[in-house]
Order: sequence, then structure tokens, then C-alpha cells
Amino acid sequence: MERKKLDLTLYVITDENLLKDVDIAFAVEEAIKGGATVIQYRAKNKSGKYMFTEALKLKEVCDKYNIPLFINDRVDIALAVKSDGIHTGQNDLPIDEVYRITEGKYFLGWSTKKIDDVIEANKRDYIDYIGFGSIFPTKTKQDIKLNGLEELEKILKISNKPVVAIGGINHSNVVDVLKTGCKNVAVVSAVFKDNNIYENTARLRELIERFKG
Repeated sequence: MERKKLDLTLYVITDENLLKDVDIAFAVEEAIKGGATVIQYRAKNKSGKYMFTEALKLKEVCDKYNIPLFINDRVDIALAVKSDGIHTGQNDLPIDEVYRITEGKYFLGWSTKKIDDVIEANKRDYIDYIGFGSIFPTKTKQDIKLNGLEELEKILKISNKPVVAIGGINHSNVVDVLKTGCKNVAVVSAVFKDNNIYENTARLRELIERFKG
């Protein structure tokens, strides 16, 4: 499986609640057209069969635009649809096992919540990036630990992986995140909060590119 280029600049994650009345393939294509550089398919309350069907549709869309598709948590779904990457968290299948199963053929991302997690990630050459958050309060994960911008700055200094900031990032605060030196942001609600998916994504991408100068 030939790997796509991994550009983590604007990492867009699907949400089953925000997209329950929307065709997910259409929504993701709008996000890609607006400037998403990575798509992650995340679903916590759907059957494996339904996820497989949706993930296949998203793989087709992402391949059309040569954008990497990550599957959240579900290694079986990722293998079945031949996604480009897999993202797992601290309470999912251990990242070492994910790497063993996938035989180094997939991009791997890992969620981190504290410095110790980042130190563990540093020891694993096969991890392609780490997600770190939550930077701001977020409605999509209300029970998550809040780390904030100062903690993000600390993480950036010790991580030997690209860092993707996540948690409550939107049009009003994305520049504050970039000012820490973090070059990559993950968003959910900021893109899928309403039917203006293309416009929401394009505006975020414009803010990022403008900051980069």
C-alpha cells in the first residue's frame, strides 16, 4: 500500500452527533474542498457493519483528493477498508499491538494527555504524530482533561513527534494555538457545527495560512 503525504495542518474529525442528519461522504468532501489536510473517521455508537459501510465511502472520497483517511480506535475497520492511518487513545488497544498487527503499513497517531504520555510516545519511532489536548473546553468530549495553551507549549518542547492540538479549537482561538508554535490543529465542531462545512473549513484554513505568512 503506497503511503500518501501526511500533512497534519488541518486535521478534521467526524462526529456522529453533528452529522446524524447529513450524508457523511458529502460532509467530508466539503471539508476537503475547504482545505482539510487529514480526515479522521470517529464513531463511538455505531455497529461495526455500519462503520465499515461509512468508512468505505470516506475512503473513496479521500482517495479522490489524495487526502489521508484515519480510523479512530477500530483497527479492524481500518484494516478492512485499507485506510491510510489509525488513531488510538490511552484506553484503546495498546499502540504497540496496533503497530504489530498493521506491520508498519499504516500511519499511526496516538492521543496524549500528560507529559508522561509524550515521553512514552518519544520512545516509539513508528508513531507518526501525537494528539494533545484538550486545549479548550469542548462539547464533543465533556469529561476530558483540560490542559490549555501553557501545557501545550511544554509538550512542544519535549515531543520528538509532530504535535496536533485538539479540543475546543475554533475560528476565534486557532491563532492563539498557532502562537504557541504548534503547527497542526484538529477540529470537529468548528467544521461540522452547521451546514456551512465548506465555508467553515475554508475560513479555518485561511486563518492558518495567514498566520504562517
